[in-house]
Formats: sequence, C-alpha cells, structure tokens
Amino acid sequence: MRRVNLGLIGFGTVGSGVVKILKEKRDCLKQKIGTELFLKRICDKDIITKRKVKVGESILTTNPEDIIDDPAIDIVIELIGGIHPAKEYIIESLKNRKYVVTANKALLACEGEEIFDTAKRCSKNVYFEASVCAGVPIIKAIREGLVANRFLSIFGILNGTSNFILSRMSEVGESFSKVLEETKRRGYTERNPSLDIEGIDSAHKLAILAYLAFGKSINLRDIFVEGISDISLLDIRYAKELNLAIKLLAIAKKTDLGLELRIHPTLISHSHPLASVKGIFNAVYIKTDLAGELLFYGEGAGQNPAASAVVSDLVDLSKDIKAGLFRPTLDIIPDSSIKKLRKITEIKTRYYIRFMVLDLPGVLAKISGILGSYKISIASVTQKERKKAKAVPVVMITHETEEKNMQKALEKISRLTVVKERPVAIRMEEIL
Repeated sequence: MRRVNLGLIGFGTVGSGVVKILKEKRDCLKQKIGTELFLKRICDKDIITKRKVKVGESILTTNPEDIIDDPAIDIVIELIGGIHPAKEYIIESLKNRKYVVTANKALLACEGEEIFDTAKRCSKNVYFEASVCAGVPIIKAIREGLVANRFLSIFGILNGTSNFILSRMSEVGESFSKVLEETKRRGYTERNPSLDIEGIDSAHKLAILAYLAFGKSINLRDIFVEGISDISLLDIRYAKELNLAIKLLAIAKKTDLGLELRIHPTLISHSHPLASVKGIFNAVYIKTDLAGELLFYGEGAGQNPAASAVVSDLVDLSKDIKAGLFRPTLDIIPDSSIKKLRKITEIKTRYYIRFMVLDLPGVLAKISGILGSYKISIASVTQKERKKAKAVPVVMITHETEEKNMQKALEKISRLTVVKERPVAIRMEEIL
C-alpha cells in the first residue's frame, strides 16, 4: 500500500487536533482512500510542553528545515499562522516539490497570489479548506461543487467571536465590554481581539472567498471594514423592536456597476436564515445563477472542526498522489462581467440611524432638514422613551440612499449643539 508521508509545522491547538485525528482515524482513513497517511515529522518552537495527544519524541524537531528539506515527505502542513515565516516555509516547500496544506487565512489573503503562482510553476498544490469557516466545506463547495455556476452574491457570518458577542448582547442584555471579556475567558478570541471585533479576520476570509467565486485577486485595502465595537445595547434592543437582527456580515455582491466588498454591522430581517445563526457558529449564504440560493452552516473555529478540514485536504491530496495526478489547485477564470471594485462611498443602501439629542422642540426638524438637503428620504422616525436624562434617543430608518451622502449628512448633524453623541448608522440589507 502506498504511504504518503506528512510533515507538520505547528503543533498548537489545531496541529494537535490533526495529529489526534490521524492517530484515531488511521484505519478508517486507510480503508477509505487506500493510502496510509503517515506522520513522519512534527516541528514546533516548543517540543517540551506535553500535549493531550502523545507522539514519539524521535519525530519532534524545532527546525522546520528537517521537514522542508526531507525528500521523503510528500505533504507539508503549515499551522503556525501569521505571514512570516509561514510564507517562506510554504514557498520553500513547494520549490522542494512538496504539496502544502494550510489553514492560514491571513497569509492567503495577503500573499495568496504569489503562493498559488509558485504552486502552479512547481506543479504542486496548496489546499486550504480550514482557512475559512473551519470544518464547513465552503472552499470545496465553491471550487468544485459549484464549478459551473456564476456567483451573484455572498453574505457571510465569518467570525464566531463577533457573532457570539452580538448574540450574547441580544439574548442576555449584557454590554459589549462585558461579553468581550467572556469571549477572552472562553478562549474564543484571537490573541489580538481587534482582529475579531474590528472585522479584520472576516476581511481575510472574504478576500479568499471573493478570489474563488469571482476570480478577482483582492487587495485587502479594497475591502471596506467596520467592526462592532460601536454597537450598543440600545441598538440591539431597537433592532429587535423592528424585527431585525444585527450581524457582522461579510458581503461580496455583484451589481451592474461592479463588485462590492465590505465588512460591517448589518441589519437583516429576523426571518432570514442568517439571523438565526447564534454563538460561535459561522454561516455563508451564496446566490448563484444555476444552483440558486445555498446556506452553509457550522462551527467556524475550534480544534476539531479546523483539524477535520485539514485532514480533508490531506485526503484529497493523497488521492492525487496515489493516482499520479496533478490537478491545479486554482484555475481561476476572472468574471469578465465585473468591470470594477466599487468603493464604499459608491454603494446605495437603507440605514438605521440613532441620534442622542436634547429633548427640545425643533430638533427633529433640524435633523430632517439636513438629511433632506443630501437627498436622504426618511421611511420612519421614532423618538424613544422620554426621561429626565440629558439626551434622548431618536431612531430613523431611511429609504435607499448613497453612502457618500449619508456620511456627509451625519458629519454635519454631529456638529449640531442639540446632538450630544456621535450618531450611530447601521446599514441594512434585504438579502434575496
């Protein structure tokens, strides 16, 4: 029986999960693919700390070159994260005629084009299912299952931490800061929490999905990113009253005017399936020309889901090695109907706006007058509970309007003496 030798760089949480699966599912995988997946070497900076999965000391090393330069190793698994030195390890592995499996979303979002070009020149593959939504097979679905489709839009809840925070605020009524501390205690956040709550993690994943779906190499600077740190319990509560839910959505939407790529808090109807995605779960809602509307849902992080996706890639590559085949990882064909990437100032959408204002006669007229001067039409307005506080909330829902006009209007309104806090504006999407 052909044996496929593996080298693992990164023996952390996900790496340990991969080793555990390879050990526990060894016979099952061998029967299913007719090939033995043999873990020949493990590299990590720390090979002293005991893991929950046991391995022989003889296969441990702190030198990645022991894996990259070993001619007997067929597949290198990169699970250290970050840009450098992960990029160099992958490039070097490909040049040494090895296949690569990675879960490194940031690296692929920032340096993916060079990595994929190198893989193609070297006639080797890079697989990366675990880079987006962990165990949810969204990469495979776009690359293979929907290969005959043209993609019209992608709406994704791609960050479990942010989704947990918004869900918890809605269900329990706890503040943003309090729930954020809870996510840290539970180990849900990245080492740098701003990657989660400011939308950067979601942007990395959206760049990968957009590249696969629309054939566009995406510069992260072309994705508008706005996080959830300004969302308050007031907004959560008022959204509920409007039968809406606030989600941090990753949006890739093709229009006649170009491709929109944006990450921001978004109000969607409670009746839409994405509104029911709670806690650390991820979901991707895709609309295509042939398959129509599809929803992919599952745990978007964690040891077992991510490790499951890595092993799935190992199995696919092992089948190719066994058959002596080379199937290019990505034969990307750009969608020729997309003429440009649209800037955030060019989009049109509806808005929820909350103002904190003095409870005085004429305040609404002043605000409405400024909105009207920028061609922003109001669909509804509600002055919330009147109390002895210095400022009271006023909530408006607008008709569809241009982002650039909204930004100008809010800037002008924020300078009014009767407006006591910076206005909160949340974009709305009718996902059809």
